[in-house]
Amino acid sequence: MLSEFELISRYFTRPMAQDSRAALGVGDDCALLTPAPGMQLAVSTDMLVEGRHFFPHADPYALGHKCLAVNLSDLAAMGAQPIAFTLALALPEARDDWLAPFSQGLLKLADEHGCELIGGDTTKGPLTISITVFGEVPFTQALRRDAARDGDDIWISGSLGDARLALAGYRKELTLDADVQHAAAVRMHQPTPRVALGMALRGIAHAAIDVSDGLAGDLGHILARSRVGARLDVDALPAGPVLSTQAQALRRTFTLSGGDDYELCFTAPQSRREQVLAAAEQAGVEVTRAGVIESVPGLRLVDAGGEPLDLTPSSFDHFSS
Repeated sequence: MLSEFELISRYFTRPMAQDSRAALGVGDDCALLTPAPGMQLAVSTDMLVEGRHFFPHADPYALGHKCLAVNLSDLAAMGAQPIAFTLALALPEARDDWLAPFSQGLLKLADEHGCELIGGDTTKGPLTISITVFGEVPFTQALRRDAARDGDDIWISGSLGDARLALAGYRKELTLDADVQHAAAVRMHQPTPRVALGMALRGIAHAAIDVSDGLAGDLGHILARSRVGARLDVDALPAGPVLSTQAQALRRTFTLSGGDDYELCFTAPQSRREQVLAAAEQAGVEVTRAGVIESVPGLRLVDAGGEPLDLTPSSFDHFSS
């Protein structure tokens, strides 16, 4: 059985890169991180618990990817560039056949975004993964939830709902063909954080949030913090390629209330539409305009013809049953 320090050394300690932003990384009581001049640090923490946020016996490689991806998605929503992260890991036992693929999935995504592992902790216990990620964003350019303005367009990156469709299949809420289940599950297990888009939207977008708990609920956070309302065209929401083959009622439900999408929902002035599209092209991701911010509080759902829809969208709550 590996000791704590053998585990860290074997799977999570790497030579410090020459261009590292950390003056001191793994191996001491604290890491030392130096932000660039003119930059603010953006810091976010997420915890994933087995049985609550992922299924028992989840593929460790995909889990390593996802646990960092959800944190990078928070940086994307602020328009921040990733710098580094810490990892706190509770394990029932230290097994090579789990740790090797987990660390590979984790560190591969970290390398893709230039995000260095600079410290953390390990202990024995129920499988729990907690990551704190650090990014940087120029002063005054962070995409905050409280910055939406009356008349702003509402935009969505990528597509929504495939992850929720996969979850419905796993939970036997729906009977899905094996190929459909597999295709939808890719979005659930290995989401793509929209870091490049978030950075490209600096100075263009007003407010942003990543869609982790369901669009209706997450957009609701922007509306509450910005003290505004919105009209959302539910039929304009970009359903995932697998969900788009399903019935309209299911598409509406899962694009509105599905979780685990990790796309960006953001607002921008109507005068910036061309700049939004150029930023999306630069980042290599499609964006869809699906609504408008209004001064009257509340979220109003309409169909493609502008007629009100009687829907009651929900969102994930970490303390619900």
